[in-house]
Amino acid sequence: MGKQLLLENINTPGIDTMAGYRAQGGYSSLQKALKMKPEEIVEEVKKSGLRGRGGAGFPTGMKWSFIAKPEGVPRHLVCNADESEPGTFKDRFLMQHKPHILIEGMIISSFALGCNTSYIYIRGELLYVYHILEKAIAEAYEAGFLGKNIMGSGFDLDLYVQPGGGAYICGEETALIESLEGKRGNPRIKPPFPAVAGVWGRPTVVNNVETISATVPIINMGGDEYAKIGVGKSTGTKLISACGHINKPGVYEIEMGVPVEEFIYSEQYCGGIRNGKKLKAVVAGGSSVPILPADLILKTAKGEPRLMTYESLSDGGFQTGTMLGSGGFIVMDETTSVVKNLWNFTRFYHHESCGQCSPCREGTGWMEKVLHRIVEGHGKQTDVDLLWDIQSKIDGKTICPLGDAASWPVASAIRHFRAEFEEYIKNPQNIKDEKHYYNLRNQKAPVA
Repeated sequence: MGKQLLLENINTPGIDTMAGYRAQGGYSSLQKALKMKPEEIVEEVKKSGLRGRGGAGFPTGMKWSFIAKPEGVPRHLVCNADESEPGTFKDRFLMQHKPHILIEGMIISSFALGCNTSYIYIRGELLYVYHILEKAIAEAYEAGFLGKNIMGSGFDLDLYVQPGGGAYICGEETALIESLEGKRGNPRIKPPFPAVAGVWGRPTVVNNVETISATVPIINMGGDEYAKIGVGKSTGTKLISACGHINKPGVYEIEMGVPVEEFIYSEQYCGGIRNGKKLKAVVAGGSSVPILPADLILKTAKGEPRLMTYESLSDGGFQTGTMLGSGGFIVMDETTSVVKNLWNFTRFYHHESCGQCSPCREGTGWMEKVLHRIVEGHGKQTDVDLLWDIQSKIDGKTICPLGDAASWPVASAIRHFRAEFEEYIKNPQNIKDEKHYYNLRNQKAPVA
C-alpha cells in the first residue's frame, strides 16, 4: 500500500473525535499554519502541485490566488461536500470517519484566504454525516480552534454546515452558491467568477472536501515534499471510490501514478474481477466521464500502460482516453450490458437537469427515451445515429457542465460499443436472455 496521508489512522478507534484525532497528531498543521503568513500558505499549496480533487483538476494554489481582495469586503471559503456523482463516495467516507481533518483543513484554508466566515455545503441525503460534522465543529469551538482569536493568533473564524436539498446540480459551484443563499440551485453565467462575486456577491473560493483536507498534510510536510509523491503534474495522493464487479470495493488512497492494471488486479487494491470474470469496461472518474473498454483502460492507444493520473487517463483525448474526474472508479465485467448501464446513467442526468438550458433540458429527455426504446426491444436502425446527434447538440452548449456530463457517456459508449447497440436493435429477442452477453466492440467512431 502506498503512502497514506488522508486515510492514515482511519481505522483507529475514536479518530472521529477531537481527543482521538489530536492523539494522532491532529491540529498540529493548524498550529504550524497560524505561525505562517497567509501568502506563505498559498505558496506552499502552489509548490505542492495540488489539483482540485472534485473532478476538474484545476491547480488549487492558482485558484486561491485569483480571489479578489477589495478593501473592507468579506471573503468566504465554501467546501463543496455535495457529493452526488454516481460511483463516487470517497468524500462521504472521509467526513464520516475522520471529520476533523476537514475541519482543520477549513481553518487553514480560511486563514490563507482571509476568510472569517466559511461554509460546508453537504449533500442533503447525508444528514447523518451532517450531524457528525456538527459535533466535530462544536468540539473545535470548545478547543479554541474556531471562534475568536484562534490560538492567540488574532484570526477569527466561524464555520457552518449547510445541508442541500438533494440536487446533483448543486455540485456545480455557482449552483451551490445560489442554494447556499437560499435560492433555487441554478448555475450562474460566468463571468463574474465566484473568486470575484460569489456568496452574496463577495469574493468566494469553492473547493472539494478532499482538496481542502489535503492542505493538512501539505502544511505538515511542506509543499515540496508533497510534490515528490506522484508523477509529473499529478502530485500527491488521490482518494478513489472503487465499486462494481471487483472483489474488494471500497475507498482507497493511492499515490498518483499507480498503473490502472495494478489498481484493478492487485490484492492491496481492488483484488481483481469477481467470480473470475473478464474485464469489459471501466468508468474511471464517476458517471460523467467517458467509458473505456478493457484494452484502452489498461493501455493507452500508444500501447503504454495507463496510469492513475490526470494526464495518462486523458491521453488520446475522448477518442481513446477518459478523465480521472472525481475518482469514481466503476468496473464492469463481461456480463455487463453497456446499453442498459448507459440508459441508467441517462435517466439520472435527465432527472437531475435543472432545466435552465434547453439543450440539456430537452436533450437528456430525448436520450433517455431513445435508450429506453432500445433496451425494451423496440429500437430502430436509425436510433444509434440519432443518439449521437442528440449528444452532440448538448456537449459544450450549456451554462454548466451537466450537459457535458450527460453527453460524454453516450458518445463514448457509441464510439467503443456501437456493435452492442446494433445487436439490441437487430436481435431484441436476446435482450432478456441472461446468457447472451453483449461483449461486442466497434472502435470506429461515427462521423460527428
